[in-house]
Amino acid sequence: MGGSASHLSKEQLSEYQELTFLTKQDILHAYRIFTELLSKDLVDFQNIRIAKERFCELPELKANPFRERICLVFSTAIEKDGSVSFEDFLDMLSAFSDSATLEIKSHYAFRIFDFDDDGTLDKEDLKNLVNCLTGGTSDTQLSEAEMNQLIQNILEEADIDKDGTVNLSEFQHVISRSPDFVSSFKIVL
Repeated sequence: MGGSASHLSKEQLSEYQELTFLTKQDILHAYRIFTELLSKDLVDFQNIRIAKERFCELPELKANPFRERICLVFSTAIEKDGSVSFEDFLDMLSAFSDSATLEIKSHYAFRIFDFDDDGTLDKEDLKNLVNCLTGGTSDTQLSEAEMNQLIQNILEEADIDKDGTVNLSEFQHVISRSPDFVSSFKIVL
């Protein structure tokens, strides 16, 4: 192993493989990408975090309308600033990998779509979700009537207990009937 990948010990590599859905090659590739984002003079790799703004510039995230939410959901930063450690990055790649289970993928998708982090998708979360998917600009934004109709349709389909929100269980039920979800919920480096 040459270059920056030599800083990962065999034990670390083995542990990362055991704890994720990633292969040795995936982990080494992620390590190279992560270290390229770092300043060359940093020494303590284990405690390094990359700022959300810098991390969101990765080509794989840059075009994703949920890039900031992805960083916030996978970040373990105490400050809740969305900064990302190498282990956060591996967790994200693992959840988005082809090998991740439907349960894992749907759990993280739900958290990404839960903009207010209250454990449910309410009308405001659904509005934010639709705006992210449509681009949220004045040219692509739905009218208020269209948005209300779409949210009503989503709730009619997904809100099994009719409480006006979609919880994780209801979300996973809807996702389980969507065979394309697993293949479309990924980030490839």
